[in-house]
Amino acid sequence: MKLSRSLRAALVLLTVLAGSISLANAQSSGSPTIDGVVQRGQLLCGVAGNIPGFALPDSQGVMKGIDADYCRAFAAAVLGDANKLRFILTPGAARFPSVQTGVTDVSSQQTTWTLSREASLGLLFPGIYMYDGGTFMVKAAAGIKEAKELDGATVCVQSGTTTELIVADYYRQHNMKFNPVLIENIDAVNAAFLSGRCDVRAGDASAQAAFRANQGPKASELVILPELISKEPLGPFVRKGDDKWFDLIRWIMNAMVIAEENGVTSQNVDSFINTTNPDIKRLLGMEGDIGKMLGADNKFAYNVIKQVGNYGEVWDRNISPLAIPRGLNNLWSKGGLIYAPPAR
Repeated sequence: MKLSRSLRAALVLLTVLAGSISLANAQSSGSPTIDGVVQRGQLLCGVAGNIPGFALPDSQGVMKGIDADYCRAFAAAVLGDANKLRFILTPGAARFPSVQTGVTDVSSQQTTWTLSREASLGLLFPGIYMYDGGTFMVKAAAGIKEAKELDGATVCVQSGTTTELIVADYYRQHNMKFNPVLIENIDAVNAAFLSGRCDVRAGDASAQAAFRANQGPKASELVILPELISKEPLGPFVRKGDDKWFDLIRWIMNAMVIAEENGVTSQNVDSFINTTNPDIKRLLGMEGDIGKMLGADNKFAYNVIKQVGNYGEVWDRNISPLAIPRGLNNLWSKGGLIYAPPAR
């Protein structure tokens, strides 16, 4: 059957329009990682999976902790659903190659931001969710009150962590000697300390508190010495080479802080629909295109806050039960270091 010239022209036009619509729908975000997550329909997030308050399954198998909640925030921002993610267990040194090789899209597991990790491992740290510091733990029965009493002690340290270096630096700086026991698996570190194989357990203050809290009635038998022997800024990390993904992760973290600064929570976020505050309007996607600038939906921050919470909510849910005061992790307006650039 022959088609009229006008009908053929109409079909050609429809084909072109359909192709244009298809291309528009498949338009790239500008980030291969974001595009990969969207195509997969699932975020792959690396966590340790064995640290109370950070990432540990509850009795129902649900991953709980601040690291787990940041993974949920990333999924909520990219996919609109905090549950569209898979936790990949990458404890210890395995966390770095998992990101480098693309096994995970991002890692959130109590990791210190250092020069060497950014300069030599091909990684980038988009932000800091906790200002922490290295500490020593001893058994209360030892009667030790300060770190300078630890000369000649046997110290358990997880290998492949910044703790390994800072302990050596502390002893060298104070002209003291120690016997290191380097163990890769953190559970084995804990067992060695509890069994008496070492006199001291070294680690970040937050990790020490999490470990002590996990001892139940015997927690009072363990003492974290008061000295902070290092700076340990903790945060998630991504691989280098995908600036858009780096930007998005950074601004998800900033959005959670901005929300707390403005009193926007998971419980009241919907009440701000008629707000006249321009900062909140931009944050929640009611004005401007900050989401699109990042390769995400303009409602990305709304989804994060509604489904996961602001920074303070995440802290209170996961870290406060460990009896760790916010201290430096208070908002800047309350004497802390938590501060976000403006979202405009």
